[in-house]
Amino acid sequence: MNYSQAVREIETIFPDLQNRLKENHNPYTAIRVFTDQIKKMIRQDDQSLIRESLDKMSTIYSQGDAVLKNAIENTFIYSLDNCTAFCTEESRQLIFSCMSEDLQKSYTAQIYQHGI
Repeated sequence: MNYSQAVREIETIFPDLQNRLKENHNPYTAIRVFTDQIKKMIRQDDQSLIRESLDKMSTIYSQGDAVLKNAIENTFIYSLDNCTAFCTEESRQLIFSCMSEDLQKSYTAQIYQHGI
């Protein structure tokens, strides 16, 4: 999956982001916009959209090219602690249960890498 395909995938959930996603033609910007939207859903405790969004993020990560994977690791995964800092334990468990095993591994690797 390339940038254009990823944008189309994100737009299936959030069609109102179309203009913001296509502004820069940059995978990092697209993942940042998507991450910001996921943060908003977490703050609003919109569990159905959280599930759908994290499922989509997992799909983009598993099927994305190297640039998309790098953008997800450096944007979404990097900000995940910030996203979940003020969540209830139940919400935090929901978030991590909706993430693919690959995303969870990337998150764990990043935590241990920064702890060194």
